[in-house]
This record gives sequence, structure tokens and C-alpha cells, in this order.
Amino acid sequence: MPTRRERIISLLEERDYSPSELARALDLHGKGSVKIILEDLKAIQKILKRDGKVLLIKPAECRNCGFVFKPEIKVPSRCPRCKSEWIEEPRFKIESK
Repeated sequence: MPTRRERIISLLEERDYSPSELARALDLHGKGSVKIILEDLKAIQKILKRDGKVLLIKPAECRNCGFVFKPEIKVPSRCPRCKSEWIEEPRFKIESK
């Protein structure tokens, strides 16, 4: 049976996902599920680099004012521009170089 990280990799090779979507796809529930996914994505990014693949990151974006965050493996809680908490999560996808 594949590990959670192997399952994440196979999902991200098919299409892009947000951390919350990955948690639901892997049947992870609870408050810390997105945090677990983010930790896995950081490890996966290193694995992919070694294998000649890239983790593409579509940055998080404020749904209120349109502010675009830096492309990083994290889910911001508040917009620095308008202070809104209405944030579109970043999206991740795997692509071969």
C-alpha cells in the first residue's frame, strides 16, 4: 500500500490541488489535517528535486482585494493589504522538467 506522500505525489501528477482538497482526497479529517499536508508537501518538494521534477505553486490570493501572496508552501491566514481572512489557498501540481 502506498504511503501518504506517495499518494499525494500521484494525485498532484494528475492535476492541481489545494491543501484542503488533498486532505479530503486522502480522507484526513480534523483541525491539523492541512498542516500535515503542508509538511508532506515540503518533503515532497525535496524528493521531486532529486528526481528531476518540480512542484509548481500557484500562490494564495485574497478574495477580497486580489492581493497575491508569495508562492510558498503555506496557507496565509490574513491579507496584509486589507486584513481580510477570505483567502484562496495556494494550489500545487507536479511537473516534469
